[in-house]
Amino acid sequence: MTRPLTRRGMLATFGAALAAPALVGRADAAEVTLRLHHFMPATTTTQTKVFEPWAAELAEASGGRIAVQIYPAMQLGGKPPQLVDQTRNGIVDIAWTLTVYTPDRYLVAETLSLPFMATTAEQTSVAMQTLMDEFGQGEYAGVRPLAFHTHASGKFHMRRTAITGAADLRGQRVRSPNKSTGDLLAALGAEPVFFPVTEMVVGLSNGVIDGCCLPYEAVPALKLHELTREHSAAASGARGLYTNTFALVMNQRSYDRMPDDLRGVIDAATGPALSQRLGRNFDVSEEVGRKVVEDAGNAIHEIAADEIARWREMAIPVHAAWQAKLDAAGLDGAAIMARANALLDG
Repeated sequence: MTRPLTRRGMLATFGAALAAPALVGRADAAEVTLRLHHFMPATTTTQTKVFEPWAAELAEASGGRIAVQIYPAMQLGGKPPQLVDQTRNGIVDIAWTLTVYTPDRYLVAETLSLPFMATTAEQTSVAMQTLMDEFGQGEYAGVRPLAFHTHASGKFHMRRTAITGAADLRGQRVRSPNKSTGDLLAALGAEPVFFPVTEMVVGLSNGVIDGCCLPYEAVPALKLHELTREHSAAASGARGLYTNTFALVMNQRSYDRMPDDLRGVIDAATGPALSQRLGRNFDVSEEVGRKVVEDAGNAIHEIAADEIARWREMAIPVHAAWQAKLDAAGLDGAAIMARANALLDG
C-alpha cells in the first residue's frame, strides 16, 4: 500500500535530487561563461541528455572559449514565471522555461498547448519552432530565442477509473496542466483543478483528486505508477490530448558582446536542430516512463480514434476562443491556427 505523502516530504524528495551547478567547459580558461538557469531538478533528462552534451559541444566547437554553467531547480533564485525576465534583465545568460508559467503573455508560443495540437514531441517541437520563426518573433523582445519545443502528449493517470470515453470522466477531479486543457476537461464532464506539481502529488496520495494529465515521462520522478493505477492515452496516430510548450532564451546583450566567431558557434548549435533534439529526448523519455507503468503492473488503456474525433469536436470552442485572443492581440489568429495544424499534419 502506498504511504500518503506530505508536501514537506515531496519537497524533501525534490531537494535531494538537486546538485551543484553543472559546469561544462573550464570557466577559468573560457573567454565566455554562460549561466543557464532552469526550474527542473538536475536529474531531468533535458539537462543530462540534452543541455550537458550541448554545452560540451559548444565548448568543443569554440576551442574551449565557451563554458556553460547549468543551474537547475531555480538555484539562482526567483520563481519559474520569472525566468524570461531574469534573462532579459541580465541576471542569467540563458533560461529554459515553460510558457504556461506566464499564461497569455506569449500567445503564439502557447498555441501548441491547446487540446489536440500534439503528435510526437519531435514533430510538435519542430512545428513550434517553425511557427515561432514565422509568427512569433515579436513575442520575446529583449531576449534571443535559441529553441522552442514541447514535451510528449499528455495522458490520463487515474487512481481508480479507466478513461476510455467521456462518460468515464464525469465527476472526476483531474489536475489540468493548463487552462485550455482544463476547459476541455470541463466540457467532457470532469472537474478540472489547478495544482502545482508538488501539491498534485500530495492530492493524489490523499485522494483529494482522482487523477492528472501528464506525459509518461513524468511518471518515474513523481512516482505516478505508485499513486495511480489506470493510465489512458489517445490511439496511435490520433492527435494527443495536449502538450506544453517550452522556450530556451538568451540575454540579447550576452549574445551581442560575444565575438563574431563565437556568435556563429551559438547560431550553429541552436534553432530547428536543437528544437528537434529537445523534442526527440522527450519521446525517448516517454517510452522509459511507459515501461515503468508496465513494469508496475498497472493498466494501460487506449482512447479509440473515433472517440478522440468526438473530443476534438468538443474542443472547437476552445480553439475558437484562442483564435479570438490572437486576433485581439493584433495577430492573424486564423493564419496562425491554420499553419499550426498544417505543420502537425505534414
